[in-house]
Amino acid sequence: MGSPDFAVPTLLALHGAGHQVAAVYCQPPRPAGRGQQTRACPVQAAAERLGLPVRSPVRLRTDPAAQSAFAALDLDAAVVAAYGLVLPPAMLDAPRRGCLNVHASLLPRWRGATPIQAAILAGDERTGVTVMQMDAGLDTGTMLLSASVPIPARGTAAMLHDVLADLGARLVLRALADDPRPMPQPQEGVTYAARLARDDGRIDWAHDAEAIDRRVRAFDPWPGTFTFWADSVLKILSADPEPGVGVPGTVLDDALLVACGSGALRPRRVQLAGRGALDAAAFLRGHAVPAGTRLG
Repeated sequence: MGSPDFAVPTLLALHGAGHQVAAVYCQPPRPAGRGQQTRACPVQAAAERLGLPVRSPVRLRTDPAAQSAFAALDLDAAVVAAYGLVLPPAMLDAPRRGCLNVHASLLPRWRGATPIQAAILAGDERTGVTVMQMDAGLDTGTMLLSASVPIPARGTAAMLHDVLADLGARLVLRALADDPRPMPQPQEGVTYAARLARDDGRIDWAHDAEAIDRRVRAFDPWPGTFTFWADSVLKILSADPEPGVGVPGTVLDDALLVACGSGALRPRRVQLAGRGALDAAAFLRGHAVPAGTRLG
């Protein structure tokens, strides 16, 4: 049970290890891209390539027929990775070994929807994957296995996503093979990672440069970070913090060094809305952004 790219390595690992995959559950196809063409999610596309049956109910909690169809599969276990729908108690209890969730954090730190981004935003030095036995709470179930990895100093959410997706796939195979003893989550150190919206990517230049840099890296590739320049949206795709003093949001030199609440940030790669991404030097050759320009 999963939908985005993060869940694909887990599906491939289960299939490759010889597990009998009774069904693949994922979000229904939805309009996507500039043309808003209906597109299957990555898990559905992978399942169809493998010839596996796909189910994509719109809802579960208020759909008794969907719950009964799930129970009729007579499962040993359900493996869940970023599925996107809440499983009602009847479904959590249906498989003999319950529902195992592949969660991209070291629980109980960063329960919730965006643990990868939250770890980078907070400046955590390590993160990882926890395989847990699901219960009715938000990532509150007992833990079966976990493994940690360092967060690189310049690591982005995109980089960490791929590392954790592969780690989660390996870890859930171990959990299914070894059937480890469930361990309750510690009661201390619980944190939550809220869902993100596109507007969360707008840069507040009053923040310090290190925090804005973490935001740029945490929101790569989505929702991305942006500021406003000359009545246009300017996306900041990568940047480096540097020394600098000035009114927050003010460009300090002719190479796009921007003053922050503390320190300054130098964008390295940018993109105007509707245009292609460019290195900052190439962007500046076609667009004058002199010292004293205010970004907002």
